[in-house]
Amino acid sequence: MAAPRVFLVRHGETEWSLSGKHTGVTDIPLTANGEKRVKATGRALVGDDRLIVPKQLAHIYVSPRKRAQRTFELLNFGISDPLPWKVHGDKLPDPSHACGARVEVTQDIREWDYGDYEGITTPEICKIREKQGLTKKWDIWRDGCAGGESPDDVTRRVDGLIKEIREKWHKPVIGKPKSENLPPADVLIVAHGHILRAFAMRWVDKTLQDGPALLLEAGGVGTLSYEHHSIEEPAILLGGAFVVSPEATK
Repeated sequence: MAAPRVFLVRHGETEWSLSGKHTGVTDIPLTANGEKRVKATGRALVGDDRLIVPKQLAHIYVSPRKRAQRTFELLNFGISDPLPWKVHGDKLPDPSHACGARVEVTQDIREWDYGDYEGITTPEICKIREKQGLTKKWDIWRDGCAGGESPDDVTRRVDGLIKEIREKWHKPVIGKPKSENLPPADVLIVAHGHILRAFAMRWVDKTLQDGPALLLEAGGVGTLSYEHHSIEEPAILLGGAFVVSPEATK
């Protein structure tokens, strides 16, 4: 089988993501356009012959914030069990595919706690820091957030989740022969821009202070996996191919 993957999905567009305001604990909804774009992403990338194959998902982690939960709803995975939250909008028609993975809400993948910088933009943060006699040029990966989380705080948080994913879902299957009847092993995470980029950096054992030159647009999807089918060689998958069953090629 292919090396197991972790799909990173950033929540759809909100009014604050549009304006550049840092949105950590504030719970604001997706815009109408944000919902429309996430639905389009689901139609394009989720399905039995798509990038994310629902039946191959072993587990799904979702942030406690409503904007992430609504994003997951709109991707329309065909989850058989009730969701662990009250649905935040109109239910979509049942898709043709089905997914047996359990959905878990976890604080481990909530957005970076911006503390005093919640709800303000980067230029505003730089002005505040200058008045405080701090370095005017603010870099969250180096400086963290006053009254919120430091890079080390975030590192500890995502490292714990990475360890769980590898131990629980990936080690039992990676490197095993295709002939074995192996369980699903892909993992889906629906969360936020900074925390998902931090997760990707730590996946490949880079420090956050290295400053990830990675972008993840609102509603965007990223993929992590392994090189050479080895749990010891985690990698960022720059381009993942769609999955097509042998029968579909005949």
